[in-house]
Amino acid sequence: MTGNFSIETENGLGNVGSVNFSSTMRMFCPAKVNLLLAVTGRRADGFHELISLVAPVSLGDDLIVSVAARPGTLELVCEDDQIPLDESNLVMCAAREFLRISGYKEGLRFELVKRIPVEAGLGGGSSDAAGTLLLLNALFDHPFSMATLDEIAAQLGSDCPFFLRGEPRIMRGRGETLEAVSSARKRELTGRWVALFKPMFGINTAWAYNQLAGTRPTAYVDPGEAEDRLTAWKTGRSGLEALLFNNLETPVFKKYVALPALLQQIREELHLPCAMSGSGSTCFALLPDFNKGADLADLVKRSWGENSFLRFCQLGMGERSDLSLGKEAPKGAN
Repeated sequence: MTGNFSIETENGLGNVGSVNFSSTMRMFCPAKVNLLLAVTGRRADGFHELISLVAPVSLGDDLIVSVAARPGTLELVCEDDQIPLDESNLVMCAAREFLRISGYKEGLRFELVKRIPVEAGLGGGSSDAAGTLLLLNALFDHPFSMATLDEIAAQLGSDCPFFLRGEPRIMRGRGETLEAVSSARKRELTGRWVALFKPMFGINTAWAYNQLAGTRPTAYVDPGEAEDRLTAWKTGRSGLEALLFNNLETPVFKKYVALPALLQQIREELHLPCAMSGSGSTCFALLPDFNKGADLADLVKRSWGENSFLRFCQLGMGERSDLSLGKEAPKGAN
C-alpha cells in the first residue's frame, strides 16, 4: 500500500510520540451488524455505492500488542487455525502501513483472540485492522489524529473507518463517509438484544457483490428510496423493526436457500424481525429481551445443526474505551 496521506498529529506539531517498551496493550474489537444495507450502484473504480445503518455489538475479538525484542519484526499469533498469520491478514497490513507512515522501526508482536467468525458479514477483519491502528497510536503516544487514522483505515477496507469509532453510524459512499446517529436514535439501539446465527459455511464478500452487479440494474436500490426509509427511522416516524433491509440478500438467497428458509420460519413462528448482515452468511434477529432467545436458539439448531454459530449480544456496545496498559477488555456475550 503506497497511498499518500496528509498526516495530522494530536498536538498539531507534526512530531511523533514516544513508545513505552514495556507496554502490553489490549483492545476489544467489536463485530457489527448492518441493520439497513442498500447497495445503490457500482462506481467506475469497481467499488459499490451504499447507504447503511451499522451498529457494533458486544461480540468481538481481543487484540493484544507488545513491543518485540527485535526491531523491524512483525509477528501475529492466533489459536484459530482459520486465521492467516501472514501479510494477507489485515492486522499485519494495518501495522505495516502505520509503521511506514510514522517511520517507527520497532518490532511488534500481536496476539489475536478470535471470536468473530470469518466470511460472516460481521466485519471481523476490518474491526481487527481498525483496532490495530488505535492500539499502535496509543502505544506510540498518539502521533496521529483521527483524521489521519481515517485516511489509513479507508485504504485498508471500506468499513474500517467505522470501526475506529465503535458506535452506531450511517455509512455512505463505499463506506468511508460516516454520519453520526442522533442521541435519541442511539438510545433506541444501545443495549437492544440481538441474536447472531451463522451456518457452517461462509460467504465471500467479493462474490456476493459481483453477483449483485451481474443482475443489475434491477438489483440495485434507488438512493432516494433508501434515504426515505432511513429518514423515517431517524425522525422517529418508523421503528427499528421497519428499517431492516439488505438487498445483498437477493443474490445470496438464490444460492444459499437455507438462509431465507430459516428467516421465514423465524418471522412466521416467532414473529421476530430478522435479516442478513452484510454479505452473510450471518443473519440476525432483534429480540424484545434476552429471555426471548430460547425458542430462537432451538429453531436455529434444529434448522442448521448443533454446530452452527449462535450468539446473543447487544447492539451499540462496541465502544473502544477499554484501551489501557495491561487492562482486560470486556468479553463478547456468549
